[in-house]
Amino acid sequence: MDRYKRSKFLIITADDFGLHESVNEAVEAATREGVLTAASLMIGAPAAADAIRRARALPRLRVGLHLVLADGIAMLPHTSIPMLTDERGYMDSRMLSKGVRFIASRRIRRELEVEIRAQFAAFAASGLALDHVNVHKHFHMHPTLLSMILRIGREYGLSAVRVPAEPSWFAARQSGWSARIGAAAWKPMTALMKRRLDARDIFHNDTIFGIAASGAMDERTLLEIVARLPPGVTEIYLHPAVQRQALTATMSHYRHADELAALQSARLLAAISAAHVGRGGFSDARQAAEATRGRRSNY
Repeated sequence: MDRYKRSKFLIITADDFGLHESVNEAVEAATREGVLTAASLMIGAPAAADAIRRARALPRLRVGLHLVLADGIAMLPHTSIPMLTDERGYMDSRMLSKGVRFIASRRIRRELEVEIRAQFAAFAASGLALDHVNVHKHFHMHPTLLSMILRIGREYGLSAVRVPAEPSWFAARQSGWSARIGAAAWKPMTALMKRRLDARDIFHNDTIFGIAASGAMDERTLLEIVARLPPGVTEIYLHPAVQRQALTATMSHYRHADELAALQSARLLAAISAAHVGRGGFSDARQAAEATRGRRSNY
């Protein structure tokens, strides 16, 4: 798909929608009173039903599926996917070892398929329009997982996928030169992901911000991103919540309330308005791109 690099479109997403009512409350507030345009729903999380109820009352909020395949509770019981989960139904965060097993074991791939399908089916049952799909911890960078998601997702209306392609300057600014080297090392993988998505006419962002500063996307950081917003479709993702306490052990350093405050910042709203960029979810970005293509084809 022609990406129309001269134009700029901004998607601002809250991840982990449904994880906790504190997250859901923040998503609602940041949509009604701030700059949030999208949310990624953990469909099997404890507060998913509350998130769905709130989303139905927020017509401007675009909601996608935040697949959980590590560091979270599965949709299916342990007896159905014993290689993926422990007896509590929990999928651990050992992503490197999991990634190797996904390639080596046909049995675990079968379990992955049924779990992915279960999460897509649960999202479809919510009645919400599927704006996009991404995976907790960016695990869809794994080529086996991406293939499964694309194949299964097509049955459920998948049309857009997040690509975790963060500029190296941002990584260096947040976490130093080692992070910049890491971001550069990711570039071949994200470039390959974009080619795979383009070949299947799956829409995606060009750039993302939020990886190097995960849980620390405050007002200053967001203002700097908007001031340096690159051409194309940019996604900024955050983890807002109304409470300051960590929501999970892996989020012990996250500043959830500070991220919510940033999303409600009047200075940020003014900066985005002054930038004259398109805003919305992935479906809105795709419609804008297709409209631009249509206008150009008439010249």
